[in-house]
Amino acid sequence: MHKEMHCFAAVAGRLSFSKAAADLGMSQPAMSQAITRLERAAGVRLFERTAREVRLTAEGKGLLPYAEQVIEAARAFAAEAARLARPTIHLAYPPLVGALAARIARRLAGRSPAIGVELRAAGRGAAAQALANGEISAAILATPAPAQFVTAARFHVTVDHLAVPAGHRLESWPRVGGAELGGEVLLSPGSRPWAGLPGRSRMVADDDFAAALDLVAAGAGLLPIPQLLARTIRREDVRFVPLDAGDLRITYALAWSKERVTPELMALVQAVQDALWTR
Repeated sequence: MHKEMHCFAAVAGRLSFSKAAADLGMSQPAMSQAITRLERAAGVRLFERTAREVRLTAEGKGLLPYAEQVIEAARAFAAEAARLARPTIHLAYPPLVGALAARIARRLAGRSPAIGVELRAAGRGAAAQALANGEISAAILATPAPAQFVTAARFHVTVDHLAVPAGHRLESWPRVGGAELGGEVLLSPGSRPWAGLPGRSRMVADDDFAAALDLVAAGAGLLPIPQLLARTIRREDVRFVPLDAGDLRITYALAWSKERVTPELMALVQAVQDALWTR
């Protein structure tokens, strides 16, 4: 009855058998036969036909929304089936590089044949564990990645701002140098302290900058942060000050298990490299 539902909706939209038939690439007799079959199955007349016009009956008007729902459900079914049938990569990434992850997904969706990408925002620890368990295909991890993974497509994120709590002595400085941080606690989201910065380091679980900013606001320490986060985060309890600390950066790489290499994974590696080259 799916074809008949399409014919019903087409005639209802055009109020013309000939125009509806042309829209669907059918002959007018075939269109009339489809409507007749549907009317017999439903047990009601859907249209009043005269030599001059076609009108929906009261029953036709009442049934049209249901037919449109059936058609839309069939379209959604076909689209979801097509999505499930195509190869899919599961990629974990730190929220800091979410824009890059989205760009990678668009690249893979636009290639031929298309590859679907299921994105999962995750900190370093959770992403590495999911990768080891085979729950995901690959992950963007801060380096050094765990030794059991293969890595490629390294890239750097420059850290050039400092998050301080509102009211802190440094909040109005035009630029903060490393010398001014000697007596401060520096929060470090990840597995290592900030290289080359004075001050006492306090590790923050995973590479969760959002959680670290909560600690900044609470007065637990200061947080070196990339400019791309400083530009997008707006908080009344945190201030972002330019930081001059030399070549301070976080290095990331795409990581995967050498036991789970597929053509789709290799396409992902290429897509990451292309996205980094053209950004």
